[in-house]
Amino acid sequence: MGVGNEVSPPMHPLRGILLTTTAVTLFVVMTSFIKAAPGIPPGEAVFFRSAFSLPVIVIWLAVQGQFPHGLRTRNWKGHALRGVAGSLAMGLGFTGLHYLPLPEVTAIRFATPILIVLFAALILGERIRLIRLSAVAAGLAGVLIVMWPRLTFSGGEGALFGALATLASATLAALAQIFIKSLTSVERTEAIVFYFALTASMLSLLTLPFGWVWPSPEEWAFMIGAGLFGGVGQILLTASYRYADASVLAPFTYVSMIWSLIIGYVVFAEVPTVPMLAGAALIVAGGVAIILRERQLGQRRIAEAKLRAQTRTH
Repeated sequence: MGVGNEVSPPMHPLRGILLTTTAVTLFVVMTSFIKAAPGIPPGEAVFFRSAFSLPVIVIWLAVQGQFPHGLRTRNWKGHALRGVAGSLAMGLGFTGLHYLPLPEVTAIRFATPILIVLFAALILGERIRLIRLSAVAAGLAGVLIVMWPRLTFSGGEGALFGALATLASATLAALAQIFIKSLTSVERTEAIVFYFALTASMLSLLTLPFGWVWPSPEEWAFMIGAGLFGGVGQILLTASYRYADASVLAPFTYVSMIWSLIIGYVVFAEVPTVPMLAGAALIVAGGVAIILRERQLGQRRIAEAKLRAQTRTH
């Protein structure tokens, strides 16, 4: 993810990879905290996840000497659109956790990078060639395989609702990423992260009349932990892009699938099914293919730009 008006530090890919894998691990732990408190409504969980990450983000900015000027913005509309899409995605994702195993939710959410390609074509006018189109098709086929038992009412109507909510979450997350892509050309990463947490905190309050509950001591611990882990994870993920290109780091986000399988089995006694594993493998394969293709196209564009620059100088 690019950052407007920032000086890029030297690239250290291994450091970037370490930060990314740590971040996605924290995100899985955060998600596990949400799942471990099923009595907390999704809207309330969004509030805790967002509001308790704000102090972490502010402290991070202050340590870097970026507070408050690092929060200046020229695109309130862009932040609002990203905030609404991202908040809905988070709430629907938390809803899915109430009905589905953790690894299944993670697998369906992996549809996000695949759907980004489709939205980039529809909204940004980017061209999709055969390789990426094939990867998208493979990924969507994987989503269908994961969801098929739910579409046939295996697990009941609640599981079907959870699967559809999770797919909607992945779709809105992809849309949010498109908005972020537009924001990064003029906005700092710090501002994007902060205003999303702030927007999500405020929007989640709209669900207050729909059954918020007073958490038990254990639920307080889980909810505060979700906010803190989510905030630290967001900071580490943001920092990782300072040391390596997104195309290098993106494949390592799939480490979350491994952690989801482990935590789902050990903590929640969730045994993965063959369709879920097969579909997840297909989704990951499609996502990695898209990532590799994007990296190849990026390198080609850089080479062409250098060639044009050399041509102009001669």
